[in-house]
Amino acid sequence: MRRHLGPLLAAALWSFSSGSLSPASAQEAPVKVGYAKCAHCLPVALLPGFAKGATIDATGFNSGNDVLTALIAKSLDVAQVTYLHYVTALDKGFDIVAVAGEVNGGSECLSSKALNLKADDWAGFKAAIEKAKAAGTPLKVAASRGNAQDIHMRGAFLKQGINPNKDVQFVNIPNPSDHLAAMQRGEIDMVCSVEPFASQIRMAGAAAHFVLPYDQAAGNLTNLIVTRSDVIARNRAAVQAVVDADVALVDKLKADKGVWVDVINQKTGLSKEVAAAAITNAEPDYRMHRAKTLAIAAMMRDLKYISRDVSADVEKHMDFSFLETATKKTRDGLGY
Repeated sequence: MRRHLGPLLAAALWSFSSGSLSPASAQEAPVKVGYAKCAHCLPVALLPGFAKGATIDATGFNSGNDVLTALIAKSLDVAQVTYLHYVTALDKGFDIVAVAGEVNGGSECLSSKALNLKADDWAGFKAAIEKAKAAGTPLKVAASRGNAQDIHMRGAFLKQGINPNKDVQFVNIPNPSDHLAAMQRGEIDMVCSVEPFASQIRMAGAAAHFVLPYDQAAGNLTNLIVTRSDVIARNRAAVQAVVDADVALVDKLKADKGVWVDVINQKTGLSKEVAAAAITNAEPDYRMHRAKTLAIAAMMRDLKYISRDVSADVEKHMDFSFLETATKKTRDGLGY
């Protein structure tokens, strides 16, 4: 029997050295990454081209809510969601770990032609709100509940003395691509939409720019790259590869807007003109902003979006080590 071991071992070694691995030795499965279909989210579709040391399989979803659901259900390994989703997940006790930023911005409030509001005319808007309430027909304000634009809008309203739960009638339109049709049909008076759909609405003449709703605790913070603790424990190198690719992607977006316009055009079917307009309201940023995240959590509690103080969880579940490795910077320079 011993004389047969030599050829068998030699064949196995030849197979390994030539790259023809047996199924048991096959390369690790791709890292499954999910992203939402919005202007500042769609660049995640480009991550596979920046990956080194791992294969990334990037899949698009209609909204950040859908992406978060898939991550929690373990259908994804890594997800692009928003700071809002991160805080909401912590409030519900889900296993979630933030590892990097991606792109911020992308929110815009647009008013119907019937309101005839000028940009940033809060006094005019409040007068319209009071008139509509007195007539028993409160203004209808739409957003996709649970998305960053919803919290941006609510925070901005609250800062202006407008109670989004009492002074207006909130209309939830889950898929942002449906915002245009709702405005065209006259079903809503204002919408806080996400790019590129906000630019689509404005450029179609269906509504007018009212405000970029960043004057609140969240500022323009939008996107986070998150994963779960079991993914990190099982394959830390894969998570590191995703963050490395994210850092490279952000640097590319800052240097070359053309690739950004192209991916929006390809993934949504909207024109390059709409895509180009959309990214003027977006800021590539791989940092994670800890202090502002704590402020977001406090604002969300004030708005009854979450049920408890999650400050300790916000800090505990932000892992800057992947960004530190990817950028060779300390966490103090990465938003900590």
